[in-house]
Amino acid sequence: MFHYSHGHDGFGEAPTPMPSIAGDDAEVLPRISRDELHRMLRRLPPEDLERALRDRLVPVVDVAGLVLHVACGPSAMTRARQRGLKVVGSSAPEDFLAAARMSHGPQLLAEATFALARRMPRYSARRRLTVQQAAVLLLALAFIAAMVCLLPFGVVWFLGGFVGGLFFLSVLTLRLLCLMPPVARRAPEPPPLPEERLPVYSVLVPLFRETAVLEQLVDALSGLSYPPEKLDIKLILEDEDIPMQRALARLALPAQFEVILVPAGHPQTKPRALNYALAFCRGELLTIYDAEDIPESDQLLKAARRFAAAPRELACLQAKLTFFNPEENWLARQFSAEYEVLFGLLLPALADHRLPLPLGGTSNHFRIAALRQAGAWDPFNVTEDADLGLRLARMGYDAETLDSVTLEEANTRLRNWMRQRARWLKGFLATWLVHMREPARLLQELGPAGFWTAQAVTMGVFASVLLHPFCLVLTLWLMMSQPLAPAGAGIAVLAAAALNLLVLVAGYALSILLTWKALTRRGIAQRWATLLTLPFYWLLMSGAAWLALWQFLSAPFHWNKTEHGLSRQRRGSFGRAQPMRLRPRRGIG
Repeated sequence: MFHYSHGHDGFGEAPTPMPSIAGDDAEVLPRISRDELHRMLRRLPPEDLERALRDRLVPVVDVAGLVLHVACGPSAMTRARQRGLKVVGSSAPEDFLAAARMSHGPQLLAEATFALARRMPRYSARRRLTVQQAAVLLLALAFIAAMVCLLPFGVVWFLGGFVGGLFFLSVLTLRLLCLMPPVARRAPEPPPLPEERLPVYSVLVPLFRETAVLEQLVDALSGLSYPPEKLDIKLILEDEDIPMQRALARLALPAQFEVILVPAGHPQTKPRALNYALAFCRGELLTIYDAEDIPESDQLLKAARRFAAAPRELACLQAKLTFFNPEENWLARQFSAEYEVLFGLLLPALADHRLPLPLGGTSNHFRIAALRQAGAWDPFNVTEDADLGLRLARMGYDAETLDSVTLEEANTRLRNWMRQRARWLKGFLATWLVHMREPARLLQELGPAGFWTAQAVTMGVFASVLLHPFCLVLTLWLMMSQPLAPAGAGIAVLAAAALNLLVLVAGYALSILLTWKALTRRGIAQRWATLLTLPFYWLLMSGAAWLALWQFLSAPFHWNKTEHGLSRQRRGSFGRAQPMRLRPRRGIG
């Protein structure tokens, strides 16, 4: 048995006798059991535990300043040699992870769930409304009621149309930004990095009931053109997801893969799983992929080169997301057009003007130090990506787009799409409430343009799709009822109708223009049919927004699971050979 002590003299108890070590060969090192690892990890102080979780090197003896370690896995043994550390025992990586769960599972889960709420409560969505926000909401409702009762008919409709128009105008401003010429030249392509200078890259892949796309995912990640010894891929499973655990057990995963089991707990969200796995990441850079993702093979190389050439303030790079099944049906075409506008036009325009980026949920690449300093992801926000993008901007970090593509699966079934869209919109509402707790501070940190962008990409998007059908009906009704309005109210009613009509026409025109541009760039057929039916897609989004509002009130932290693997087209291609198919592990299944 080995012991590790932090007494005043720096000495621990002497280890039990060990076989001689020849050339640090792990085969002649004593094998440390899972239970013994459990006891070792329990004795570690927080700083040493944090390093041990990342490096898989557990300090066991400190003798006169000489620290002896247990290396958990071949990659840990390699790191120990590179650092000149003395290794006196070995263990399997899966035993280390199991021992870490035994010794510190509840603490790690609590840290993953509540750390942001404890350390930076003003950034956490754990509380839906602050006392001040609740008071403002009640005053606003009282003011509206008084306005309806006391003010003339026409004035009420004019003010209502004006306020509603502000939400639509904020979104229109963003769409106009997509048509403006760039204000800054794009940085030249950074030179390739020698392999020895490439940083370790952690890849987080949260999975929950994703057996249908598991083989496709592992094939895609196995095809990444990054040195395998510098890849740290974490497949993150929920403790209760037994089918996924069994499916992974049937595969002989390459050495750069590791399976992280997240203990059961609430809220059961993707950001909570990401936070839990973050404690085990050893990379200098980190990215996230979803279960159905197929990234370009050189995406990590491109991101590593850009980070190496950029100042430390650059904390995040967002790759472009697009779909490999854009023409499978009408819903897939509309969804693909929307993604092309967002990732092909809007995000590059925001990055060009150095405005906050509402990040996508996948293929965003981080400096891991900046990510940890920003508090990582909020487990209580179901649109944790957009929230993190605004938080990074508020803390003074920059974000850019990366010239690389990740293929995803477009939703082809309405119910599945509706649940996914409702989750996103619910998260936009939560994100707006979080960042508007101190409006003056938000304005100071982001500046006027950044402040307006934050309004547009959160509440602007949510309110515009929520109110769209009502504004459409209101505009038609105001125009038809103007002759019937009470005396003296006709001009105000006409002005409200004209304002609403102007905003709606401008919104339709800009959306059609940008969608046409996006469809043309993507090469999607049936453009006219897609454009002419765009209003029906907006009505579907309005239905999702009302579902989002209901869920925000009744189940704010519930994660609507998106089902993948429904497409008839199983994968995409970037013009390279198909990635290898994994062989089943012998003796299992």
